[in-house]
Amino acid sequence: MKTFHLKNSLTCLALSSMMIFGQGCSNTLSEKQPQPKAKTTQVKGAANVYKAALEKRIQSGNGIGLAVGIIDNDQHDIMTIGLADTAKGQKIDKETLFEIGSITKTFTAIILADMVIKGEVKLEDHASKYLPTSVTMPEYGGAKITLKDLATHTSALPPLPDDFIPADMKNPYADYTSEQMYAFLSGYKLERPIGKEVAYSNLGMGLLGHILELHTGKPYEQLVAERILSPLGMPDSFITIPAHKAENFAIGHDPLGQPTSYWDIATLAGAGALRSDISDMSTYLKANMGLIDTPLAAAIKMSHKFQHKAGENGSYIGLAWLTQDMDGKNITWHNGGTGGFRTFLGFNSDNKRGAIVLANSQDQADLIGRSILTRKPEMLEPVVEDTSLNLSVEQLERFVGDYQLAPEFIISITRTGDELFLQATGQPKLPIFVKSEMEFILKVVDASVIFEENDQGEINKLILDQGGVKQPASKL
Repeated sequence: MKTFHLKNSLTCLALSSMMIFGQGCSNTLSEKQPQPKAKTTQVKGAANVYKAALEKRIQSGNGIGLAVGIIDNDQHDIMTIGLADTAKGQKIDKETLFEIGSITKTFTAIILADMVIKGEVKLEDHASKYLPTSVTMPEYGGAKITLKDLATHTSALPPLPDDFIPADMKNPYADYTSEQMYAFLSGYKLERPIGKEVAYSNLGMGLLGHILELHTGKPYEQLVAERILSPLGMPDSFITIPAHKAENFAIGHDPLGQPTSYWDIATLAGAGALRSDISDMSTYLKANMGLIDTPLAAAIKMSHKFQHKAGENGSYIGLAWLTQDMDGKNITWHNGGTGGFRTFLGFNSDNKRGAIVLANSQDQADLIGRSILTRKPEMLEPVVEDTSLNLSVEQLERFVGDYQLAPEFIISITRTGDELFLQATGQPKLPIFVKSEMEFILKVVDASVIFEENDQGEINKLILDQGGVKQPASKL
């Protein structure tokens, strides 16, 4: 999941983070009047420091465009920086739409919590209860997967099904059908106990959204609109972009900074299909922080409640939401990413500080969010390679090869001309940039790769350093 190693963060960002329900919406929700959008102000005070730092990142080539919201007690600032469309010179503004990727999972979780509170489903219900009788859900030792297991990534289902073979990798979810998912589930054998280990699964969360669709008889887009978007007053959040809003949709960019396709997610919509703007997402942030009155307050609180330990670093998972310690504060958060977008939403309700980051490139939305939440604008200093170091093709060729980080996880280093690229198992190829003769940096995640040599001077290992966590991988 997001235990913050390259294997996990790239999996949830690139493939999910690549990165949704039966008897109809209750009358209570449908009769509520929408809340007004969160009021915003122009950038003031300390937020100017962040705006300047973010502008410097964009100017240095570390991103294309950003929309960032900061909540600090009663102060709420929105900053828009860079371009939504480089070809047209169209600037990012408060109405620019972004794919929010796996932040969608938190919407799915709140819908589930709301349905539990209303007595429509139970967290302990078996997933099989809501699927067609032709589907045989996998079990382990007689235990069955529950809705809670799906919502907490403890189902023991894989990140993606084995039959997930996109026709177009630039729009990987577009052609995956419910029939394929049913066939996969019916033939899959779980490899570990259910409910014991948090392991990020787009399949699991997408399946949860699909189950809620089946139970309510409504497509995810309709359900999320009725259950969350309308009650919170989020009129500019969609899956299907209305024609009159199409010009507001930012162009996404791949790891090389090139324009790339949007992602259309149908069967697994609950895992990452939503699009939104900074104004709506600031409203969503405020609702999750308890700063606005909403009929969803109880469901939101339930979705944040710790359900399971997530890793050994003091992290916990609720219903989709993660909570971890950042500089002595419990930060509740989720990030997201599609082929052209990166997003982050996090907050600490005790000190009333929150951040929402929307990027239409592979810029480090997590890093930006953490910088705001920990009041460390210096973290935003753009990463630049040492251009004074001109390594020869022969020097670069020494690093080329496959490095094993885990039994089924390989980091491949390849060379094209005078450039090196890193590709992790199941992930896109990413450029790496010279920092020293033996160290290279990634710009799309907060990470570097340090190569080591043996007594004969041969490269035999790399160390992946991400967020202060160092992981060795031996050359095969």
